[in-house]
Amino acid sequence: MKHDIIAEPGILEVSNLHVAFGRPKDRVSVVNGVDFSLAKGEVLGILGESGSGKSVMLRSLMGLFPRRTHVTGHVRLAGQDLLAMDKKTLRNIRGRDVSMIFQEPMTSFDPVFTVGRQITETIRRHDGVSEQDAQARALELFELVAIPSAKSRLTNYPHEMSGGMRQRVMIALALACRPKVLLADEPTTALDVTVQIQILLLLRELQREMGMSVVFVTHDIGVAAEVADRIGVMYAGRFAELAPTRAAILTPRHPYTRGLLAATIHGQQRGDHIETIPGAPPNLAHLPTGCAFAPRCGRSVAACTEKMPEMTVFGKTHMARCYNPEPSQI
Repeated sequence: MKHDIIAEPGILEVSNLHVAFGRPKDRVSVVNGVDFSLAKGEVLGILGESGSGKSVMLRSLMGLFPRRTHVTGHVRLAGQDLLAMDKKTLRNIRGRDVSMIFQEPMTSFDPVFTVGRQITETIRRHDGVSEQDAQARALELFELVAIPSAKSRLTNYPHEMSGGMRQRVMIALALACRPKVLLADEPTTALDVTVQIQILLLLRELQREMGMSVVFVTHDIGVAAEVADRIGVMYAGRFAELAPTRAAILTPRHPYTRGLLAATIHGQQRGDHIETIPGAPPNLAHLPTGCAFAPRCGRSVAACTEKMPEMTVFGKTHMARCYNPEPSQI
C-alpha cells in the first residue's frame, strides 16, 4: 500500500520541501522532498547522521537561508505559507508563532548585550509591552527554566554563564512569546550528561504545560526516545522512515533505521560488539538514481538502484521508504 507521508492537517504542514545551495550549474541538494504534518502538542524527533539534512531542514522552516539558496515547496504554519511571505511578515512571525533553540547558544547571543536585554527586546518587539512588563516577563521565564538567582542573572553577558546556563537562557528566549511551534536543533549536544537530562526533562515539561508542538533534531536515539511522540529518520535529505516512537525503536522497517539502532551503545554491556553501518553517506552533489542508502544496505534489491522508492505504510501510522523492508520484528 502506497501513501503520502502527510497525515491529517496539523499546526505545521510541510510538503515537498527542497533546499539546495549554490549556482544552478553546481547546485547541491541538501533537502530533497520532505513531507510531514505536526499535530498540536506533538513532539517530532528527527534522527540521522551528520549531513543528512536535519539542521538545514529545520532552519528552512524558519526561513533562515544563506545567499544563493534555492528553496521550493510549502511550509504552512496554521494555514499560512511561510515560504511565500515577504521578509517583513516573516520577521513578525519568527519568535512569536514559531521559535528556535539553536545548537550552540554562545554563537546565537549577541555578546555585547546582556541576556536580559536580549530577551526583553524580543518580548517588546512582538508583544508591544512596556519595558517594565518585559522585565517582569523575562524574570518569570528565567524562573520557569530554573535559573538560580534569576534576577541577578538578567544582567549577565553570555560569556559570564556556563554552557548549561546559556542553554537555559536560550530556551527562555525561545519561549518568550509563547510560540505555537518550537524548533530545537540538537539543544543538548555540547552539554554534559547530567545537564543534558535536566534540559530534556525541562523541555518536555514546558512543552506539556504550554501545549506547544516541537520538532526536535538529535543524533541521540536515547534522547529521541525520551522526548518524542514520533520519530522521523532522515537520510540524504529525505525521510527514510516516520513512525510513532515505540514502533520506530521496537519494529524499525527501514534498514537504515535498523542500522542506527544497532550502532548505539544504549542497552549494551561492556565487551559487547557494536554493529556499524558500512560505507559512508552519499555525496549530496551527486546523488544516485535510486535509493541513496542502497550502496550501504544489506537488503538491497535490483529496484533499489533504479528508482527512488515511495513511502509505504505499515499499519496506520508507520511509514518507510523501502522496496525490501525489515521484518516486523527485530
